[in-house]
Amino acid sequence: MSRELLSVEDTATYLKLHPKTVLRFIREGRLPATKVGRAYRISRSDINSLAGRPEEEPETPFARVTSIVDIANVSLDEGQRIVSSLQAALNGPARHDIQLQTAHDVEQHLLKLIIIGAPDNAGALLSLLSKFSKDGSGQP
Repeated sequence: MSRELLSVEDTATYLKLHPKTVLRFIREGRLPATKVGRAYRISRSDINSLAGRPEEEPETPFARVTSIVDIANVSLDEGQRIVSSLQAALNGPARHDIQLQTAHDVEQHLLKLIIIGAPDNAGALLSLLSKFSKDGSGQP
C-alpha cells in the first residue's frame, strides 16, 4: 500500500478533476482523507482505488546483461540456421525478457549476435549457442 500523501490540488490534477470535486468526494466519504491543520492529505492508494486504477507496484532493482558474440567462419546458410534456432528458443516459455539482434557479414563470414536481457535468460541463450560449435569450445 502506497504511503505517499497528496494534497487536494495534487489529487485533482492527478485525477483530472476540479479541486472542489475532490473536496466533495472527501465530504461524501467516497475518498478517505486525513486532515492536517486546515488541509487534507490523501494517500495515492486511496486515489487509485477511487479511480479504479491498479495498485502501483514498487520498482524493484533488476539486472540486465548485454552480450556481443562474434562467430567466425559461418556461411550465410549456417548463420541463418543458428539465428532461426535461437529465435525459436526465444519463443519458448519465460523468454519474453530478452532481445536478440543479429548481423551477418557475408564477405568476412562473420555472424554477430547481440543478446540483451535478464542474466539467467541471456545465460541460457549463450549456453544454447555453445551447442552449435563443432568441437564444444564455442567456436564453429
